[in-house]
Amino acid sequence: MEFLLNPEVWVSLATLIALEAVLGIDNLVFIAILVERVPREKQAFARRVGISMALVTRLLLLFTLAWIAGLTASLFEVFGEEFSWRDLILIGGGLFLLTKATREIHHSIEEADEESSLTKNAVSVAGIIIQIMLIDIVFSLDSVITAVGMVDDVRIMATAIIVAVGIMLIAAGPLSDFVSRHPTVKMLAMSFLLLVGMTLVADGMGLHIPKGYLYFAMGFSVLVEGLNLSASKRRAKARLET
Repeated sequence: MEFLLNPEVWVSLATLIALEAVLGIDNLVFIAILVERVPREKQAFARRVGISMALVTRLLLLFTLAWIAGLTASLFEVFGEEFSWRDLILIGGGLFLLTKATREIHHSIEEADEESSLTKNAVSVAGIIIQIMLIDIVFSLDSVITAVGMVDDVRIMATAIIVAVGIMLIAAGPLSDFVSRHPTVKMLAMSFLLLVGMTLVADGMGLHIPKGYLYFAMGFSVLVEGLNLSASKRRAKARLET
């Protein structure tokens, strides 16, 4: 009971929930793009299972703190730059995002609607869920490391992760629907994935880019796109009235 009455516990919990929720934005964008590759009637199932399994992987990362600490130990050195398992995971995840986003952009621009439909139906739901789990490990690695550095109590960290994943479960559906309804938003989301992928590769190579710059660029782009959508709706309404 004393644990719950401690105001520092609640402040730490609120801070970690906010951190996990913000760091989960890029994960939600990836999921929104990824689930479009499966038939519509299976998209909600793929989202729920993928995010739920991602919760399991995050908690496993959290409860293996000694292993996570070992990920930052140097493995080898190339041209004076040291590389650890964390760096290799970030580079691999970044390259995967760059490849995935590039292929999705290619599908959106180059392929005919009929071909895209056939490709969507051929995608395995299990394959999509596995991809969500794997990329969540990359996205959550730094957030778990940050949480470990901010709070000593595992109970607070685990609660923050569970709440943040719950927020992801609630937000994933509406975000996916919004992205699928607006082709320009979908293209913007894929551009975000390219940006995040390049940031992960740079971070793994030793060039740290503060996340604030990344989220500011994404937020500014979303604001501009929101203004474009609003202007488009007004023009469409004006045409109907005339």
